[in-house]
Amino acid sequence: MTETTMRPVPRWAERVARAIPLLMLPVCLWRLPFAFHFPMGLRDDGPFPDSLWLSVPYIFGLSILSELAALSCFALVRGWGEVVPQRVPLIGGRPVRPAVVLVPAVLASLGALALLADWVLGTFGLAGVASPHFANGWWALLAAVTSGLFVLWGPLLAALTWQYYARRCRT
Repeated sequence: MTETTMRPVPRWAERVARAIPLLMLPVCLWRLPFAFHFPMGLRDDGPFPDSLWLSVPYIFGLSILSELAALSCFALVRGWGEVVPQRVPLIGGRPVRPAVVLVPAVLASLGALALLADWVLGTFGLAGVASPHFANGWWALLAAVTSGLFVLWGPLLAALTWQYYARRCRT
């Protein structure tokens, strides 16, 4: 169910907002075995906590935060990104200034675009950026595909941010 917005949201933007959490889900699932010290074919020994008491909350927390960040993209295409819902105490019903949504969205998209650049350089071994070493090509392919889906968040978020700006700030 879509909340109404002041101006209509393009259909492509609605679809992109729905796709982002689904694109980020594979890498969140990919991370989970690392919490229990299963290396997923990775041969590199990284700085990882030895204790499950540290690794499990860290990995699960990182995955949950990633999905929450993905779900926050809905603010760019929903009415609650324009007007605070009535159920929120004290400020419910007040309009949301575009900068309150745009500043975090721009910063997040810039950070996600940096992750995309790092993924491209590391996956293809460009500019001297070393790629991780895997036990075989299948593990490397699985890692590249899952993380590749994750880094699509950057350009998709940038497109949603531009759409929000154009819809809210331009006449």
